[in-house]
Amino acid sequence: MLTTNPLAALFKRSPFKAMQEHMRYAVECARLVNPLFEALIAGNQDEIEAIKEKIYVAEEQADRIKNKLRSQLPRSLFMPVDRRDLLEVLQMQDAIADTAQDIAALLVERPMEVPEPMQQPLMRLTARCIDACEQSARVIEELDELLEMGFRGREAAQVEAMVNELGRIEDEADELELELTRILFRHEDEINPVSVMMWYRLIEWTGDLADYAEKVGDRLRLLIAR
Repeated sequence: MLTTNPLAALFKRSPFKAMQEHMRYAVECARLVNPLFEALIAGNQDEIEAIKEKIYVAEEQADRIKNKLRSQLPRSLFMPVDRRDLLEVLQMQDAIADTAQDIAALLVERPMEVPEPMQQPLMRLTARCIDACEQSARVIEELDELLEMGFRGREAAQVEAMVNELGRIEDEADELELELTRILFRHEDEINPVSVMMWYRLIEWTGDLADYAEKVGDRLRLLIAR
């Protein structure tokens, strides 16, 4: 009897395909942070709420795949790596989606204004953090080939180079996050004190998108090294 469940079909093909699919949803959540902040700058609260719903839908899809992976991965796979290591990678992927969801939820629950000096730096930071997430997704797309080669050889060297590039992008995101934080503190007297605290949190969460993306790469680097 043929299954009509797309999740079941996904896992039947390959649990690693499911892991890659999970990452695609996580990156979709991260990408939506860009139009979310654009709507915030434009003062369009209706659009913010609409984008928040899109993030929640993508995050829910990621959660469905994550829960299925957690239940199947330890019992059904024979791999040249520890199952727990791959579950750690999954956890970092999931943190990307969760962080995007947290950003959206805060902007809906507490409408904010973006001070003019922060607008362009905020968008530069967001764009670079999304770059990190996308680079991390490219690394995950190599997972099948990496496992097939036993985490050795030319494929491993290629992934190592991709992870190095991911680290470079994350370093740039860190610099942009620091720049934006300095701008916030320079103008804190012009902003409601509670808003200053909320902005500090939002800046940190935005930077976390790149941090979690880098951690995905770092954990795959450890698998290669073992």
